[in-house]
Amino acid sequence: MEIIKAEHLEKTYEDNGIPVRAIRDLDLVVNKGDFLVIAGPSGSGKTTLLNLLGALDVPTSGTVYFEGEELGKKRESELSSLRLHKLGFIFQAYNLIPVLTALENIEFTMTLLGVMEQERKERALRLMRELGIEELSEKRPNEMSGGQQQRVAVARAIVTNPSVVLADEPTANLDSLTGASLLDMMQQMNLERNITFVFSSHDPQVIGRGRRLILLKDGRIESEKRTA
Repeated sequence: MEIIKAEHLEKTYEDNGIPVRAIRDLDLVVNKGDFLVIAGPSGSGKTTLLNLLGALDVPTSGTVYFEGEELGKKRESELSSLRLHKLGFIFQAYNLIPVLTALENIEFTMTLLGVMEQERKERALRLMRELGIEELSEKRPNEMSGGQQQRVAVARAIVTNPSVVLADEPTANLDSLTGASLLDMMQQMNLERNITFVFSSHDPQVIGRGRRLILLKDGRIESEKRTA
């Protein structure tokens, strides 16, 4: 089932007055249950594409559809609601709130959704137990390793049961062993919960896990292959 569709997507930035075409006439479909890796060298447009698919940025031209609805026709308030209810985001910088504990960070999105406190806490703790990070519940980000912070960030991204999780270089700041453990966790969630994952990465370890691999070069899809 098709969740995200991009048609004739273009994104041009200005760099000191010089136009830079980050994405060029790109077509892409993301299907339910995909474990999709968008790979390519630095400057190929990976993060830009992820931001366009996640309604964090607006294309210069072309169209992005989410569950059949055209994002360009939505008001900013509607896009904010879409990001809150339907999308989960994982960033290489973790983006945890420093003054909150791990449990409170995971609860945070549910707070924005108006979920009652008892239910928030129960859902967050249940997920932490499931992911093997319950012992981190009272720790703040500065008391956790990079791998622990990223696990909490993953939990925060999926606790609201989003349709799609967009992960931008999620293993970039992790050693290979910690990165592999994190990928194991996300693969398990993909298989058991049918959560759709879309990664941008140049990490061979992430690329090797993708069941669908798209290679970007100069803002265009150079190749695509499926491994399963």
